[in-house]
Amino acid sequence: MILVNGVACDTVDALDRGLAYGDGVFRTLAIRAARPQCWQRHYRKLAGDCAVLGVPCPAPELLLAELAELAREGADCAAKIIVTRGAGARGYAVPGEVRPMRIVISDALPQHPPRYAESGVALHLCRLRLGHQPALAGIKHLNRLENVLARTEANDAGCAEGLLLDFAGNVIGGTMANVFIAERGVLTTPDLGRCGVAGATRERVIECARAAGIACRVEDIGIERLLAAEEVFLVNSLIGVWQVQELQHKAWGRGELAPRVREWLEREED
Repeated sequence: MILVNGVACDTVDALDRGLAYGDGVFRTLAIRAARPQCWQRHYRKLAGDCAVLGVPCPAPELLLAELAELAREGADCAAKIIVTRGAGARGYAVPGEVRPMRIVISDALPQHPPRYAESGVALHLCRLRLGHQPALAGIKHLNRLENVLARTEANDAGCAEGLLLDFAGNVIGGTMANVFIAERGVLTTPDLGRCGVAGATRERVIECARAAGIACRVEDIGIERLLAAEEVFLVNSLIGVWQVQELQHKAWGRGELAPRVREWLEREED
């Protein structure tokens, strides 16, 4: 089901700036038993991303009502919320009057092979390198061509996910997931202050780790450090946790922290 500004339809204005320039943001979350998972966290992220672009964010009550309408078609589904700056004339200049467009989409939850969660995944080191843009770093904006091209690389390599580095050689994340490494009982996730997407599940893992007394750092990670780590795993709101089993010529066995993280994420959160 697709709702565009609250109306069930599958078309948008051809002059919409999200289509023309990627001038908007989005968030993806799971709906289970008709309940949006981690809703408060996702909405905070959506509102924060809108604020960076200067786009008014729809009210949470409005979005919740539309998510509830999606859930009536199927209790369990994946939901995507898109907010753009709306239609505008040709040119990059922001219109004087902004009329945001919101799109709420439901789709089936992804059906990945059970072995991805049970035994881990093979990761492809992408040739594409991410550029730095601190003004947009961390937010989930609609300009995702880097991820599209990197994902194509991973698919061509027959891997479940691709690993992205920036042009300076720092690990940033997967094409669709955030990355954590474990070293001597300490978790570390890449600093996303220059590029990358700071996902809601990444934020949740950081908070849960610290609450459990496990140190969790946010800092630059080079590829050699990642390859030397005791565990590497990926997280996002739909896959949960995938432990990395293989990257280049390195193989990892089953880790100890990834199952704990999976337990944290399986707890319900408003």
